[in-house]
Amino acid sequence: MRIAHLELRWVKLPLVTPFRTSFGTAHDRDTFLLRLVTDEGFEGWAECAAEPEPLYSEEFLAGAEMVLRDHLVPRLLALGDALSATRVPTALAPVKGHPMAKHVLETAVLDAELRAADMSFGRYLGAVVDRVPAGVSVGIMDTIDELVSHVSDYLAQGYRRIKLKIEPGWDLEPVRVVREKFGDDLLLQVDANTAYTLADAQHLARLDPFDLLLIEQPLAEDDLRGHAALAEVLRTPVCLDESITSARDAATAIALGACSVINVKPARVGGYLEARRIHDVAVANGVPVWCGGMLETGIGRAPNVALAALPGFVMPGDTSASDRYFTTDLTPPFVLDDGHLAVPTGPGLGVEVLTDVVEEMTTATHTIPLT
Repeated sequence: MRIAHLELRWVKLPLVTPFRTSFGTAHDRDTFLLRLVTDEGFEGWAECAAEPEPLYSEEFLAGAEMVLRDHLVPRLLALGDALSATRVPTALAPVKGHPMAKHVLETAVLDAELRAADMSFGRYLGAVVDRVPAGVSVGIMDTIDELVSHVSDYLAQGYRRIKLKIEPGWDLEPVRVVREKFGDDLLLQVDANTAYTLADAQHLARLDPFDLLLIEQPLAEDDLRGHAALAEVLRTPVCLDESITSARDAATAIALGACSVINVKPARVGGYLEARRIHDVAVANGVPVWCGGMLETGIGRAPNVALAALPGFVMPGDTSASDRYFTTDLTPPFVLDDGHLAVPTGPGLGVEVLTDVVEEMTTATHTIPLT
């Protein structure tokens, strides 16, 4: 397989409601897509998960575009006719870091390769179910009444699990109210996005009575020892997100006792091949995993849903329906059915990219030179 055309499209989609975390508030999904065409005419699409500013991680959109264009694509092109998804990680390995930019290239290559083979992401990765339970991530609100209203709406839509974003000053009371309002049967978890330090351990232990599924990434991403110490204090299981960028990280965190659950985000770890390896490490150690989200459109959501169909993904992920974030998606919308999303079964991503909608949402287009 050889690349015949590479096109980068910046797109901007308004969010249905602003999404606030401890990092800040998003009003739009502002990102870029990569469209790859092979010499045999097969397309591959991918969506960059990086954010406009380096707040979730050190990566950001403008930097991801630059490293992709100037450093990663030339190494991919050097593979020539030997290009395949399994060769992408090795080809890009000399470039340190930048997993989200690498994820874009690997995903586009894999999409084109699977379309040529008439195989879906789910089948390729090892999906064992044809639908996955959907959870929803609820951002920080201005008032608890507003939070309760949103949670009530999501439960009415059928979501199987609620995740509350928390930060200092917005943690104990919103969790208490949601638990008391919606009862002990609600699958409830919280996500701190690195907003606390180990000095907050006793404060975070006050979440224990609320029987949460987990607390996600309470401390800084590089503080594995701190998470291990925190796990000794909390009854609530500690889940790692930002700390896990590879299967090696996962094995280290598990060995240190820094987590008992892992959130797998393919973009954060460089692609779906590494995401599957993290899944395998977790399964081998008896650690449950679930699939996180980065406000993806259908182009990024489709392969995430396929990944979430692997056997180790035993907890509902942030694989929400399209209308959780967008009035109009870039693919036919993902729709809840009894709290589940269907795993796409078509070739590659398994869903049609609505090129007319992509065109409407495009703010800039760049053809990447192949020489």
